[in-house]
This record gives sequence, structure tokens and C-alpha cells, in this order.
Amino acid sequence: MNALSYGLLADLILVLHVAFVLFVVAGAAAIPVGKWRRWRWVFNPCFRLAHLTAMGVVATQAWLGAACPSTILENWLRRQTQESAYKEGFIEYWLGRLIYYQAPSWVFIAVYTLFCLVILALWRYAPPRWPKKKSK
Repeated sequence: MNALSYGLLADLILVLHVAFVLFVVAGAAAIPVGKWRRWRWVFNPCFRLAHLTAMGVVATQAWLGAACPSTILENWLRRQTQESAYKEGFIEYWLGRLIYYQAPSWVFIAVYTLFCLVILALWRYAPPRWPKKKSK
């Protein structure tokens, strides 16, 4: 595989990483709005379980001091490019600025834990609607 292919794969991983972040953040914002607007999909158990699981994994990784797998993969792919003509590509520059921050690890642990608690509180505020069992 050539440097361009590695770079494109790294960009794809970055785009997927941003999509994951947007899913968690926008999902948390959509739940109370969806309750108010009566959007049925925000009560969908599959969506809610995926949403809670996504944030739970992030918070658990932070508590364990584990690096994000998508960040590890993206960094490995970028190292395989062996220096390109530009330090960063357009996608890497802008999307990277959106999701990567420099801060002590305790800040991320606190933020992720708090956000996970908000998502758990949303389960109480707008609980998922489980399918009703059909009576015979």
C-alpha cells in the first residue's frame, strides 16, 4: 500500500471518529428535544442502548487510562505515510481541531464521566419505550 492509501484510510478513520462524537453529543441533545417534540425515534431502545454504550465505553477507557482505538489506528496509519508534502491534509486539519484537545487526563475523565451521568439521567427523564409483549 502506498502513502496516499494510508493517508486516505487515516482520513476515513478520522471522519468515522467525528461521526461517533457527533452521535454521542447530538444524540444527548436530541433526547430532551425529542421528548418535547414527541419524536418517536429518541425513545427507540436500540438507539438508546447504542448511545449509552458508546458513552460508557468512552468513559470506561478514560478511567482505565486506555487510549481510544480509533486514535491509535489513525496515528498508526499516518505514520505509514512516511511524510507527505504537507504537514496535514484538509480533513486532518479541520476535523482534528474539532475533536482533539490537549488537557490533563483528569479533565477528560471528569468530562466523560459527567457526560455519561447526563446520558443516564436522560434515561430517567425520557425513558426508552420497550416493545409491548403481545398477549395471547
